[in-house]
Amino acid sequence: MKQLPEKTNVMRILQQKKIEYISHYYGDTNAISGIEVANVLKENLNQVFKTLVTVGNTKRNYVFLIPVNKELDLKKAARAVGEKSIEMVKTKDLLPLTGYIHGCCSPIGMKKQFKTVIDISAKEFETIIFSGGKIGYQVELSLEKLKEVIEFELKDISM
Repeated sequence: MKQLPEKTNVMRILQQKKIEYISHYYGDTNAISGIEVANVLKENLNQVFKTLVTVGNTKRNYVFLIPVNKELDLKKAARAVGEKSIEMVKTKDLLPLTGYIHGCCSPIGMKKQFKTVIDISAKEFETIIFSGGKIGYQVELSLEKLKEVIEFELKDISM
């Protein structure tokens, strides 16, 4: 594996907690979408997850992780967190809310820990891959290891 140009905050948090992970770097490509990233990394589209930040009708924020080749089912997602409805957070609100820009949002290292739900399909894999907190970086770890860093629930939230 080639040397990474730098460590991200996500990687530093994992190292501080002595949590083993695998890092993936794709910064020397033009990959933008989650599907492009998974293809560049030659990884299973169902194992690479995108991080989506939403706001409920109660004005509470929620984080959802779903496979890059799926869409968030807003009705299922709202039910999963006990909201009447949810919608995606506007791109301009993402950085002040999470500390991340669009395209590199990670469930690890947000300014505040929001209720997080990961699609139930994650259980099919020994590890999942998601944003390392900076464009060009992904991290891979097991759900058990992720549980040591953030709280989350597994639910059926994608379509």
